[in-house]
Amino acid sequence: MEKKPKILLVHNYYKIPGGEDTVVVNEKKLLEENGHEVILYTRHNNELDHMSFFQKILLPFRAIFNRKTYRDVIRIIREERIDIVHVHNTLTLISPSVYYAARKCGVPVVQTVHNFRLICPAATLYRDGHICEDCLQKGLRCAVRHKCYRGSRMQTLMSVAILKYHRMRGIYRKINYICLTEFNKKMLVGHSDIPAERVFVKPNFTFRDEEIAIVPYEKRKRQFVFVGRLETLKGIDKLFQAWQELGEDAPELVVCGSGPLEEWCKNFIAEHGMKNIQMLGQVDNQTVKRIMAQSLALIFPTQWYEGFPMTIVEAYSVGTPVIGPDMGNVGDLIIDGVTGWKYNTNCKCQVLLNNLEKYQNKNENIKLNFNIKEDFSPLSNYRNLKKIYDIILNGSGK
Repeated sequence: MEKKPKILLVHNYYKIPGGEDTVVVNEKKLLEENGHEVILYTRHNNELDHMSFFQKILLPFRAIFNRKTYRDVIRIIREERIDIVHVHNTLTLISPSVYYAARKCGVPVVQTVHNFRLICPAATLYRDGHICEDCLQKGLRCAVRHKCYRGSRMQTLMSVAILKYHRMRGIYRKINYICLTEFNKKMLVGHSDIPAERVFVKPNFTFRDEEIAIVPYEKRKRQFVFVGRLETLKGIDKLFQAWQELGEDAPELVVCGSGPLEEWCKNFIAEHGMKNIQMLGQVDNQTVKRIMAQSLALIFPTQWYEGFPMTIVEAYSVGTPVIGPDMGNVGDLIIDGVTGWKYNTNCKCQVLLNNLEKYQNKNENIKLNFNIKEDFSPLSNYRNLKKIYDIILNGSGK
């Protein structure tokens, strides 16, 4: 019987749950169902709330290299006899020290690239309401000047220091990467010194929830759904403004998520007396899928390139089309007139929303009962992941 590699999955949770967390859960389950033993090493940024003043002073240095993580990972690799270390997120508490720990033990590392943090200190290639690639053309000092990370010059400086230090040490050239799309790979390889042969492409996937029925389109509620973090980056403010312009006859918009614009959203609804927007706050994944399955479409008005939106794949899994901009990864994931509709980024989302009835009447072109695209299925995803692991373990990716 083939001995399957033992995996150490590494993930640093943000304070607000996101798609990366879902990917980690799905990937662990996928690997275990296919006979791999998986050890999970995690840290959570909620730990920051309980740090002493002295610990917070040291945080920028620990974000660059966390000795606790380094020791923990070395111990786990040796005790559990790990074959591959698969990293998802390292910010803030895990830090890139996980890479050095694995290499000290002679174990290969693969990093799933969920955003653009390796080439952009803010991780988004977005600034002041528009796509920004200044750091790619003029250097990382641009990010500090514009306070790109959370509007803070100090936090941006820390993010720049992490990139500069580990680029100088050369560690990024010595590990392997899984990009979620060809677009992401093109951006990473084209704007870094990471060798192309160390970069693989494997999309995210989702498990089909058999308890959630695919509802025929004519039996769905007259509603659309937004799922995501409530922030400018995700376009929630533009969506609300567009919905207001639709007037009283607009269909219902169900909003699932929380974030920095949550109070703004509530105030907007109150000020304009909008009865056709329902805010549910943070909702568990299965409930989100049930809402999607009852909706005419998922609206995804993002303002940036995106990494790989899990909500799009989850919408597809329950036969729900997606409306989004023809930009970056979202544009690549939507097949216009087949799995959803794309609008030109040069015009407002409003242009699309003004024609909702027209799009709804084109349903016969939408294959509502489409299965998850083959690339997004668990079986296809595991085959792809195992192939990547095999290449790395056979030496070409060590």
